[in-house]
Amino acid sequence: MAKNIQSIRGMHDILPDATPAWQYFEKTVRTLLNGYGYSEIRMPIVEQTDLFKRAVGEVTDIVEKEMYTLESRQDTEGGEAFGMALRPEGTAGCVRAGIQAGLIFNQQQRLWYAGPMFRAERPQKGRYRQFTQVGVETFAIAGPDIDAELIAMGARLWKQLGLTNIHLELNSLGTLEARQAYRELLVEYFSAHHELLDEDSKRRLLTNPLRILDTKNPAMRDLVAAAPNLHEHLDSESAEHFAQLQNLLDGMGIPYRINPRLVRGLDYYSRTVFEWVTDALGSQGTVCAGGRYDGLVEQLGGRPTPACGFAMGVERLILLMEAQGIQTPSAAPDVFLIMAGDAALRAGMAIAEQLRDAIPGLNLVSNCGGGNFKTQMKRADKSNAHFALILGENEVQRAEIGLKPLRGSGEQINLPISQLVEQLPLLMAAAQQQ
Repeated sequence: MAKNIQSIRGMHDILPDATPAWQYFEKTVRTLLNGYGYSEIRMPIVEQTDLFKRAVGEVTDIVEKEMYTLESRQDTEGGEAFGMALRPEGTAGCVRAGIQAGLIFNQQQRLWYAGPMFRAERPQKGRYRQFTQVGVETFAIAGPDIDAELIAMGARLWKQLGLTNIHLELNSLGTLEARQAYRELLVEYFSAHHELLDEDSKRRLLTNPLRILDTKNPAMRDLVAAAPNLHEHLDSESAEHFAQLQNLLDGMGIPYRINPRLVRGLDYYSRTVFEWVTDALGSQGTVCAGGRYDGLVEQLGGRPTPACGFAMGVERLILLMEAQGIQTPSAAPDVFLIMAGDAALRAGMAIAEQLRDAIPGLNLVSNCGGGNFKTQMKRADKSNAHFALILGENEVQRAEIGLKPLRGSGEQINLPISQLVEQLPLLMAAAQQQ
């Protein structure tokens, strides 16, 4: 017997018993974003490798270690061959799409997207090689008001989902010019303590020294804590932008903690950066993160355009919902239709379609595959339906149908088939109120 083929490590199936929580989360997010005036955009999963090298940064872990690249192929229209990659994040593709379609220049945009991203990481709980992100991106809005709106959207989403124990961490990275001067200070400081650096930090020292501040190595905690403070080297405009953002958050009653070591892992960030974090998921505590990336549009070939956004990891938020015992709406059917006998099958299939036509949103499962009455009742119970509609040869002859509650108390009743469309919604509503 051939060996079963398994899914790739770090890439998981989402099985039917788990999808209701996902659907509930997705519906909640979509409703929230629509309510703030954001429009959905959908980008390809595969992009040119150079897009991520230019946007994310060639010396970031994502590009150096984690990106899935595909074999270069000749363009089908005879152009030059180019490298391709499975997208490791969504911002770069969204900016590319906005520039290509002429959506960004000289016009405000509020966009969102959702879908799979890919990184060749060591799989662990809350960190996968294929994972799902919801991303939100805004363009041509320069002030701290849009930073505050994005943060407020996150705070509102946690409330709507019923999530607790999620805290906001906030920082400002300043402009690219101010950060370059700060970078030189960091290189000087960490070079003087070179022997205390781990291998990752030594590699980053001359390429991306700000990432050393984000190290998870506890042995370097004291060294990092004593490093020069970025806030003491912010340019005046960034400092004012950050102060105004804090004022707006205070006015909305959104608590936060300023974390001067929060730098994010992508090169394109400038000024505001933020993370929503929890201690309920172990080491994978960041559930949503973002900030400003005012230079990225120009870096990818567009005209200078301020931009700000965030992304949230859906798997981690689903895990957090489970950990906090949040109940999501059931996907169980309203009704399971039992049809015992050939005449009942013929009549029942027609009745099922009439009910679906007449009762919008009705979730009705018709028994298929035959089976005696006992077998069909077992299927009805296993489906978790609230009611069974029972149609046999005798019921067909009497033009009646049985209605049996499958959850809670209640006795089976028989209804004229002609009254079913009228009576079924009333009986279902009464059962829900009990």
